[in-house]
Amino acid sequence: MRLDLLIPARGDDYAAMAAEEAEDYVAAFAARGITLGPLPWDEAPGIGDAALALFAWGYHLAPERWQAVLDRWPAERPLLNPPALIAWNVRKTYLAELEREGVPIVPSWFGAATPASVAAAFARFGCEEMVVKPQISAGSHQTQRLKPGESVPPLAEAILQPFLPAVGEEGELSLLFIGGTFSHAVRKVAKAGDFRIQPQFGGQLSRFDPPAEALSVATQALAALPEAPVYARVDLIRRPDGTLALMELEATEPDLYPDLGDDVPGKLADAVIAYIGQVQRISGTPASTTSSDSGAPSRA
Repeated sequence: MRLDLLIPARGDDYAAMAAEEAEDYVAAFAARGITLGPLPWDEAPGIGDAALALFAWGYHLAPERWQAVLDRWPAERPLLNPPALIAWNVRKTYLAELEREGVPIVPSWFGAATPASVAAAFARFGCEEMVVKPQISAGSHQTQRLKPGESVPPLAEAILQPFLPAVGEEGELSLLFIGGTFSHAVRKVAKAGDFRIQPQFGGQLSRFDPPAEALSVATQALAALPEAPVYARVDLIRRPDGTLALMELEATEPDLYPDLGDDVPGKLADAVIAYIGQVQRISGTPASTTSSDSGAPSRA
């Protein structure tokens, strides 16, 4: 069996990093008789028996092209996560949908970022600082932290949220789920004076055992999704009232933090195999365990 591993588009500055980070996944799938071959996401759907979107970095910079890829995805070729779920997950307005399902979220306002809308959001949230970011974004792209009266970034489709000091204290709590089962959790703490938790901005990552409250909120969020993901990362943060709320739920190309979990690539490979087997049983397609090529693992 051959799976296409969706990677950054050709010429993307992060293509080499994706290739390096994918190595352990390639090896884990190869150990199970599956070739995981690289395919730039904008050239998908490709020719593999199925595809994995885990390294489709950069799609947020060309959302129309990404949506076109998802729209033309062949029904007989599984994409993980499923195209409909990924399409739903692209725009962070999904947070409002989850809130309607009873999931606690970080207070959020969706619309154009203008001086008037930001001023109204400050009054609505009663906060001293605001975070403004695009509705389609990744890696803190075009995300800014504002105080009242500061210049507002011109975003036609933005999310306005109160800045939560917990990001530099307890941190953002990421719970990773693979195959519908909790795998591990990672605490991400922004450096002093910053709000971004990514390592490139000085954020500190560490593994931790999540409290029952975190597992409960994360499980509730996953249950409210339009369909079950094979893999997902649920990001939580503590609100000023002391309760945990959903910051983001990433079901497209989340970092699963394999260095902070136990056999994460192997768990993912097993979950993918199980999912494809289930799809094949439902559709009546014969299962395949060998690739049509040489069977040697590809390096993505």
